[in-house]
Amino acid sequence: MWNDDAPREACGLFGVYAPGEDVARLTYFGLFALQHRGQESAGIAVSDGERIRAYKDLGLVTRVFTEPVLQSLQGHIAVGHTRYSTTGSSTLRNVQPITCSTEHGNIAVAHNGNLVNAHTLRTQLEASGELFESTNDSEVIVRLIARALESGDDIVAAIRAMMAQVEGAYSLAILTPTQLIGVRDPFGVRPLCLGRLEDAWVLASETCALPPIGATYQREVMPGEIVVIDAHGLRSYDGLPPVREALCMFELIYFARPDSHLYGRLLYEARRRMGRRLALEHPVAADLVIPVPDSGVPAAVGYATESGIPYGDGLIKNRYAPRTFIQPDQRLREQSVRLKLTPLREVIADKRLVVVDDSIVRGTTTRQIVRLLFEAGAREVHMRITAPPIRYPCHYGIDMATQRELVAAHHTVEDVRQQIGATSLGYLSIEGLAQAIGQPRSRFCLACFNGEYPIPIPDDVELVKEIFEPPASEPAVRM
Repeated sequence: MWNDDAPREACGLFGVYAPGEDVARLTYFGLFALQHRGQESAGIAVSDGERIRAYKDLGLVTRVFTEPVLQSLQGHIAVGHTRYSTTGSSTLRNVQPITCSTEHGNIAVAHNGNLVNAHTLRTQLEASGELFESTNDSEVIVRLIARALESGDDIVAAIRAMMAQVEGAYSLAILTPTQLIGVRDPFGVRPLCLGRLEDAWVLASETCALPPIGATYQREVMPGEIVVIDAHGLRSYDGLPPVREALCMFELIYFARPDSHLYGRLLYEARRRMGRRLALEHPVAADLVIPVPDSGVPAAVGYATESGIPYGDGLIKNRYAPRTFIQPDQRLREQSVRLKLTPLREVIADKRLVVVDDSIVRGTTTRQIVRLLFEAGAREVHMRITAPPIRYPCHYGIDMATQRELVAAHHTVEDVRQQIGATSLGYLSIEGLAQAIGQPRSRFCLACFNGEYPIPIPDDVELVKEIFEPPASEPAVRM
């Protein structure tokens, strides 16, 4: 990734129950709308009422699914997944949805989130004879459901049995031969919503995936809820009692698309209000407010509106620079921001700039942006950040960084300002963030800011994506 300061994406889920419709194509468009949540791989599983077929591969949605592939996925129920890996390397065997055979038919599961007790559960399952095909934590969920089914539970009881054992964040889209099922953990850390397409039902990580297929938003899947959709319609079941709402605050700050809704609010407007609040908390005399595109745009508009300082574009993003895992040489790595952003010298020369961005993680990219603006002739660069200082790692499905890599974990705001080279630096406070969103802070997970993890983290948990990977001498298994 080009931006070391941005938290890495969460995964995207999509599901549809639509007899008579081309569900693979609907899922393709839904996943395309959720591509921002993961660019490593994509997959779709489809059922015709008896058999589940799946196709998945590494790459973007538009590369993975060709016309012949979509035509081969015939059925009336589907689930899809776009992935950014948080546990398990980016290899073909870790691409989702994960399928599993049981005595009661196949199931396919797509997971967004991260389990904090996956290592313990996997060790127990392997000791009892379970053979795992992937190296991600999501397969633990699949194996627990399959075991419960084989012991005689129906699908709802099997999911409840799984929920009673796993700990962590999970939103799930599950496919059986005859059902589409949505599940959300009892804290609701990751989003999941329901939509309608005439007589059909849709599941999606974000509401932005609904309009492209003509679906309308109905409601959010509630924390701890299981929704089952089949020939009898939609039914809701209690999975685990909700403990407290703890939606990831970064969904509102950064991850979710600005045209999505969470808690009934358009995120563009929420981010614009964050910018207004930033202007109140950290005013400064300046000539121009500019965003770091694209995530900083709504907040920069809000900052300009509240401060009365003119808004403008000072950085142009190269939208055709592909996301790549090919590493540049050391010189380019140190100046990687230049591959993505070009300053408008005539606009920013000799100006006092307010530069609005969503977050600072390691500080490397922000330092490059500040340097780029000064080189282009800016007189002052005042960085304003809509996320409070990130001091603690995420254990719930965001590949953010280890604590030792988080620049704010071990440095004061003034230290960070000096490291990035800005004229001044201001972060939005947690209180200001909650006020801008219009919701009590108790409804969110704020652990990366204050270290208060709503789901207890075992002492032996390591933030190592490749924790289940075989030794380097063992070859990777290709599906």
